[in-house]
Amino acid sequence: MTDFKLKNEYITLGQFLKEIGEIGTGGAAKWYLQENDILVNDEIDRRRGRKLYKNDKVTLMNDQIYMMVENN
Repeated sequence: MTDFKLKNEYITLGQFLKEIGEIGTGGAAKWYLQENDILVNDEIDRRRGRKLYKNDKVTLMNDQIYMMVENN
């Protein structure tokens, strides 16, 4: 599991995917989420605008797991 440090109170799923390098641009998020099952807190979520807060867990198709944490 990898910690992802939030710079603000939340980050959207689309922004998160761009930050970790899964997609190159924010515009690619819609396509990426249609083609890949992304789990947010163990449930499939396809909303690129989904807000991720502290303690949310994101699991990618390659079994990479990210935990949202505060940036202290």
